Amino acid sequence: MGTAYGCGGGIVDALNANFYGNGTQTLVLAHGFGTDQTVWHYLIPFLAYYFKVVVFDLAFTPNATPSIYDPKKYSTFDGYAQDLVCLLDELNLKKTIYVGHSMSAMIGCLAATKNPQLFQHLLLLGGSPRYLDGKGYEGGFTRRELDTIFESMKQNFSGWAHNFAPTAISVNDSAAVAEFEHSLLRMKPDVALSVAKTIFLSDYRWVLPQVKVPCSIIQTRKDPIVPVSVASYINRNLGTCSKVKILETQGHFSHLTAYRLLFKVLKDLLSLK
Repeated sequence: MGTAYGCGGGIVDALNANFYGNGTQTLVLAHGFGTDQTVWHYLIPFLAYYFKVVVFDLAFTPNATPSIYDPKKYSTFDGYAQDLVCLLDELNLKKTIYVGHSMSAMIGCLAATKNPQLFQHLLLLGGSPRYLDGKGYEGGFTRRELDTIFESMKQNFSGWAHNFAPTAISVNDSAAVAEFEHSLLRMKPDVALSVAKTIFLSDYRWVLPQVKVPCSIIQTRKDPIVPVSVASYINRNLGTCSKVKILETQGHFSHLTAYRLLFKVLKDLLSLK
């Protein structure tokens, strides 16, 4: 079956895809804003025991082919979803298990509405369909707060990254804070600002009812980016059966700061022995 998107070749190389393990089932790990595929380094050795693990870099990272990032294409998540569909298509993968962190949770949902046969199970890790507060909806940020973030990024990107990293990590883990800050600072400031606006001003609540692939929603008890109530919102509005798992920890990066706990939850959700 052809994809809903037009796919040229070369996306596997352009997005720097890498593979670990040799299981019969494929598990795809998709990172979020400010990181790249290396953010999964703690989990990959565990997961590669069970699966063929595919990791790749989103187009905004310094590791992706520089010419691939087009601000117009990536002004919505649709551009990223197109890349994901084309990547899986080029690798001839179907029925994958997909773990999408943060923005990649909704990217996976979008891709699954276009090409459901590519996915067997979506695991949405710290994902949100909308970050802006709205009527009857707690997104976590007011418009004024978001404008302040954008202005800080524009005026002094390195200073913003230095302050944002410990906030996002949220636990006393200096290695994780340093890793995330370093990763943020590898991004071009103008690209980082453009991507941040695309994420924080997005509203993909309309996508949720269209998702028919089974989902699991994983969220930390206290996430500075995504209120815990968002997990319940996603669960109520998905067009499929889903499970919610709240991790008894805090921060937006459980795969860096609580990876053993996260792996245990993934094992339970995927019925691994």
